[in-house]
Amino acid sequence: MKTFFSILAFFIIGIVFSQNEYTRTLKLMGSRFDMTVVANNEEEGNDFIDMAVNEISRIEKLISSWDANSQTSEINRNAGKKPVVVDEELFQLIERCIKISKLTDGAFDISYASMDKVWHFDGSMTEMPSEDTIKNSVAKVGYQNIILDATHHSVFLKLEGMKIGFGAIGKGYAADKAKALLQSKGVVGGIVNASGDLDAWGKQSNGKDWMVAIVNPLNKDKVFSWMPVRNSAVVTSGNYEKYVKFNNVLYTHIIDPRTGYPATGILSATIFTKTAELADALATSIFVMGVDTGLDFVNQLHGVECIIVDVNNKVITSNNITLKPNKD
Repeated sequence: MKTFFSILAFFIIGIVFSQNEYTRTLKLMGSRFDMTVVANNEEEGNDFIDMAVNEISRIEKLISSWDANSQTSEINRNAGKKPVVVDEELFQLIERCIKISKLTDGAFDISYASMDKVWHFDGSMTEMPSEDTIKNSVAKVGYQNIILDATHHSVFLKLEGMKIGFGAIGKGYAADKAKALLQSKGVVGGIVNASGDLDAWGKQSNGKDWMVAIVNPLNKDKVFSWMPVRNSAVVTSGNYEKYVKFNNVLYTHIIDPRTGYPATGILSATIFTKTAELADALATSIFVMGVDTGLDFVNQLHGVECIIVDVNNKVITSNNITLKPNKD
């Protein structure tokens, strides 16, 4: 679950400049979006935000698996039957998703949407599903069965009943696209915060960096540290509100698409990198990989850093991050 409260988007102090920040909060893609732009006046700021909203709505119509008219739904309907020709934009997004799946050894997989719902995190579970039930739940999951044809821009899911979904990357992608559009329109600074998938550029109107707060996942009001965000993305994935516990093991609601078992060992993972799309996918992947494997993985990636809070509420960072404790 991407948690908007895990990232505090910005604060404004000090000198008054000719430009100001203008912010709007609304619901898009089924989630909370907080959009902030630096603009000359309120009318201009609202116009810019309207542009971003229209762009995000366009993307939702393209990638939503809930919209029966989307190209993604068309791909899913034809699983095991025939390839579906899609727009270049969607084709390239799926292509990048498969690359991330290969990079993470399947910890990230958009075919997770094929998974049977055998875990329930609403308090109704009284015992673990059987091993066979868990194994069968992921029988149709596997990025290797997503067949791309670059010549025809077609996508084919090999197994009947197989599905793809962009829940672990879609909001990050939408944030990136909204940011790119606003930059092309001359917006010098802003933030698109898609429920914790945060993409920032430029600076505040007072010339200061945008700031992100790293919070205690068990106490939203406690900030571990503030960090500047300079023309980059930050995504926090947190699972401390939806979980089940059996035999003293806390199972979070992010499921390993390779095994069908929920992730364990991590309360929240924050990823810093250039795009919200990549940060979104990697935040989910770190949960599945666990602390040690996840940290080792991130430390091998150029331009990617992470902050992990484990089940003991211990803060662990990748090699190139130094946290300065919050004094408040």
